[in-house]
Amino acid sequence: MSPQTPDSSDQDKEPFVEVDPSGRFGRYSDLLGAGAVKKVYRGFDQREGRDVAWNQVRLGKFSDDPSVIKRLQSEIALLKSLKNDYIIVLYSFWKDNERNTLNFITEACTSGNLRDYRKKHRHVSMKAMKKWSRQILKGLDYLHTHDPCVIHRDLNCSNIFINGNIGKVKIGDLGLATIVGRSHHAHSLIGTPEYMAPELYEEDYTELVDIYFGTIFCVNKIN
Repeated sequence: MSPQTPDSSDQDKEPFVEVDPSGRFGRYSDLLGAGAVKKVYRGFDQREGRDVAWNQVRLGKFSDDPSVIKRLQSEIALLKSLKNDYIIVLYSFWKDNERNTLNFITEACTSGNLRDYRKKHRHVSMKAMKKWSRQILKGLDYLHTHDPCVIHRDLNCSNIFINGNIGKVKIGDLGLATIVGRSHHAHSLIGTPEYMAPELYEEDYTELVDIYFGTIFCVNKIN
């Protein structure tokens, strides 16, 4: 009897590079994006049968800067508490002691961030711009009326993600967000310079600094 030939469909299956402790999420090698702190890989939710974003931080890189780790932990804790159609969803998180990485699984937006999407599609109508703006404002309204109030502080087109097939945008990257008390005042100078409201430089501001982004967004049409 001749040896059994492997099923060609099995040969074509792309293997996971790693799997989360529960066995639910798998990570592929494809890199969706990278920043100074974390890398974002294409992932898959085997239980729900959907694409996800696998965010990974190599903790060894920041052993001398605990503020970075604290900021990431704050982002995860914040995402856990937020449930809104216009905010990126957090599904799971864990620390991998063997690889010395911090991992968290978030919703995947098929078309990436709004900055890259706009560069790819140069002809966008004012109607579409208004639709995106309304969705961003709904997300901000949720953050600003949350108890306690959340100020994003780094809202820009790289931190807004889009599912282009349905024209839906979502606010993400809350690593620089801050939670404020009843006064709604914050005092740290932080953010992306070209999108920072003037009062940020005075280090005494409220959630209205997030609204400043809307002005830049409309005036520049994210060119």
